[in-house]
Amino acid sequence: MTGQVIGQVMPPWTRGQWALRLVVLAGPVLATVAAGLTGDPPGRLGLGVVVAASLGFALFPESPAGTVAFATVLLTWGLGSSPSTPPGVVLAAGALVAAHVAALLASYGPADLPLDRRLTLTWLVRGAALFLVAPVVWLLARALEGQPEPAGLWVTAVAALAVAAVVATTALGPRSRA
Repeated sequence: MTGQVIGQVMPPWTRGQWALRLVVLAGPVLATVAAGLTGDPPGRLGLGVVVAASLGFALFPESPAGTVAFATVLLTWGLGSSPSTPPGVVLAAGALVAAHVAALLASYGPADLPLDRRLTLTWLVRGAALFLVAPVVWLLARALEGQPEPAGLWVTAVAALAVAAVVATTALGPRSRA
């Protein structure tokens, strides 16, 4: 009897889906808590919003709940009082990338469909490659702390990111099968 009740309440996910959804739930929460490593712990309201949105994101990975969770994490870090760029941001970046990749994989096909090994490895490699940028950016930010800001720096940075996005989309975009 108890097994039937649990089966009706709990989603019919595979073990892989459960693992993915736990990562989706834990990622934004870990990224928020990482702000506390700087001595500037997140407020209860912000943490509560992140936990609630992350739960919605884990249950419905294609919903806007992920955007709410990620935006709240960024807001929590942005409102922090630390004048420097603490190493905890690298941990937060890793947690957010992991949650994003897990949500992407969880959203493929029905929830009771087992994970495809090749697809999972493809997205894990892409996520790892993306994460490798975080420590480099953190080191650059630390090196530039306290330096005067050159005129036009932000415009140049946004233009460089736009060019990089176009190049990456062209190079890694869908290929036609001939």
